Amino acid sequence: MKLYINGQRKIGTRDSMIYGHFIEHFHRQIYGGVYDPDNPLSDEDGLRMDVLEAMRKIKVPILRWPGGCFVSSYHWKDAVGDNRRPFFDKAWRVEEPNSFGTDEYIRLCRKIGCEPYICANAGTGTAEEMSDWVEYCNLEYEGRYAKWRIANGCPKPYKVKYWSVGNENYGFWEIGAKSAEEWSRLVAESSKMIKHVDPDTELTAAALTDLDWNIKLLKSSAQFLDWISIHEYWDGIHQTNDYADYEAVMAYTNQTEHSIAEVRGLLTAMKLDKKIKIAFDEWNLRGWYHPNVHTVEQGRTKKDYLYPRDKNDDNSKYTMADAVFTACFLNVLNRNCDIVGMANFAPIVNTRGCIYTYKEGIVLRSTYHVFDLYVNYMGDVVLDSWCGDMEMMCVRNKVGEPEETAVLDIVATAFSGQAGYAVAVVNKSEAEAKKLEINLETSGDVRMYYISGESTESYNDIDREEIAIECEELGTYIPGMEITLKPHMVGVIQIGV
Repeated sequence: MKLYINGQRKIGTRDSMIYGHFIEHFHRQIYGGVYDPDNPLSDEDGLRMDVLEAMRKIKVPILRWPGGCFVSSYHWKDAVGDNRRPFFDKAWRVEEPNSFGTDEYIRLCRKIGCEPYICANAGTGTAEEMSDWVEYCNLEYEGRYAKWRIANGCPKPYKVKYWSVGNENYGFWEIGAKSAEEWSRLVAESSKMIKHVDPDTELTAAALTDLDWNIKLLKSSAQFLDWISIHEYWDGIHQTNDYADYEAVMAYTNQTEHSIAEVRGLLTAMKLDKKIKIAFDEWNLRGWYHPNVHTVEQGRTKKDYLYPRDKNDDNSKYTMADAVFTACFLNVLNRNCDIVGMANFAPIVNTRGCIYTYKEGIVLRSTYHVFDLYVNYMGDVVLDSWCGDMEMMCVRNKVGEPEETAVLDIVATAFSGQAGYAVAVVNKSEAEAKKLEINLETSGDVRMYYISGESTESYNDIDREEIAIECEELGTYIPGMEITLKPHMVGVIQIGV
């Protein structure tokens, strides 16, 4: 296959925030995950130092918190100061101790050097409660909430720039779900109050690929919004935990772009595409496993709804299938960098996250290394590229139907701050190596950083590392150079870097 790259034709410059992450008060993401005060690996603030280091290595640019479904019955005022008030989390049906609140979250963000992104309660919360939260975080000293922050030991404002009005309030599963009419009104009033507190905030609101919902939302609130939020989990196994196999996951790679295309079209039609960007602020290949919760008939015992969540911790399930899909979606985000300015992998720690914690350390799952490749080896200027003789392969989707999908998924980039090029290449083929001829007018040394594993089922676990970044020195580049791509491989080819 022959790849052609036009080094002079730029699609756009991607924002680093497309490599963002998300963390929620679910299962072990916070408690026993990033926050574990009794663990000797934690620092003076109770934050796991090994997790912080892993997050810094992939340069987490922005971290969305505290939810997710959790936020729709979360009242932030109960989780700041000395008098923390536990509550029963009606979303996940557990007691939330409120030990980790706004101040702890900001410390986490400061320690890893990322932008905070707070999702506010638009389920049981009010416009006033949301704007009070902005007062606490962003006002210098005015009002009781800024003074409360100062009294809690934080004299300088946090200056949280990114805020979301609500989570998935369109869904029946969400606490405080709303109709399109109710939602458009609440978002408008909440956004107005938040902007009155701090006009420098950037706001998003929950949306989906539904014309009626989005048109009502944008007609009421477009003047306040900077972003529109969409979510997607392709292998939706929240209730069943029946993982799609490698072949079916490759079929899912055909579906990675439809949500962006549909929302882009709506924004363009409403002449908002230059004002409002897409925040794909929850995404992962597979849905989190939490049976008998987002159902009308609730689980009666903890064996029905709580204990099964531990199956999210099975590291053997996070294989090269997850890595290949993740890379394909990051390629989609890069190709759409003119309209997608933020994305948040859900979550970063435990559950389906790319970092797994246990008492004595951490495991870096396959998806972690994908982020490492893209963050640390790819360029930020996305270039026009094409492969006129792309090979197709036939796979069977999860319901057993045949589909065709492109064997390779490729994005070419340059660097805004230095010379050279970097090309992300994904070989979806389960068993066959593929040859790629690169045609680009440039020169320099060539090296390839990649992950592949021995098989599609390779995974990392405690005392088991089957997936890690490898590097091959490929010599001096000449136009038409041919490079061999291993099966089920995710790689970045650097030229002249």
